[in-house]
Amino acid sequence: YTQLLGSTVYAVVYGLIHTAFVLLVLTLFFGLDLSRADFMTAAIFTLLGSLSLVGIGMMAAILPLLYVERGAQMTFVLQSLLLLFSGVYFRIEILPHWMQVVSSFSPGTYLLDGVRRGLMDGTPVTSLVHDVWPLVVMAAVLIPVGVWTFGRAERYAKRTGKLKRVG
Repeated sequence: YTQLLGSTVYAVVYGLIHTAFVLLVLTLFFGLDLSRADFMTAAIFTLLGSLSLVGIGMMAAILPLLYVERGAQMTFVLQSLLLLFSGVYFRIEILPHWMQVVSSFSPGTYLLDGVRRGLMDGTPVTSLVHDVWPLVVMAAVLIPVGVWTFGRAERYAKRTGKLKRVG
């Protein structure tokens, strides 16, 4: 689990630094007005959303482990579906009803909504409690499930010899 934890922490820190850099570039070169932005709201939602997504990432990490030839492609499909149902490609409101229902189970939905409202509207986190609690619940459920699932898959891969790579 040490390698998994280390790569996860690195990815979260890298993501935060990258996001700060992108916001700086947007502000300097494109005149993005962040004077009304509530950075605390954006930071809280980013942290909680990242924790929720870590659990999903751990579960997705088993795909290349179990399916050597197709695992990376399966992870890409999972990522694309998560982005679709989270409102990255299209606003949730314009998706068909069944997709809106599925999107309510995606941490990305609440993450994006909270960050958008914090940065664009300056909404304080106290006004977005209805978006905070699903992220807390998802993080509390998905991280232990992800650790358990990854552990089971790793033991299975060791037992069946799938950890051996040729070439």
